[in-house]
Amino acid sequence: MGAIVIKADNRSRKILKELAEQLGAQVTDIKDDQYEDFLLGQIMDSEKTGKTVSRAKIFNKLSSK
Repeated sequence: MGAIVIKADNRSRKILKELAEQLGAQVTDIKDDQYEDFLLGQIMDSEKTGKTVSRAKIFNKLSSK
């Protein structure tokens, strides 16, 4: 099963929600902060390198700022 996320104004959102329900889809409303969390997660996933960094390097970087 897949999902789509559509950000729309209230009028369009209502129309799209009704259409999706008529087509038999499950519709879930999410709040703006939940949407922002989703987008942040996407950005984090796209930036993953798979490399590990030592704790010392992290603290050195943090202390240099």
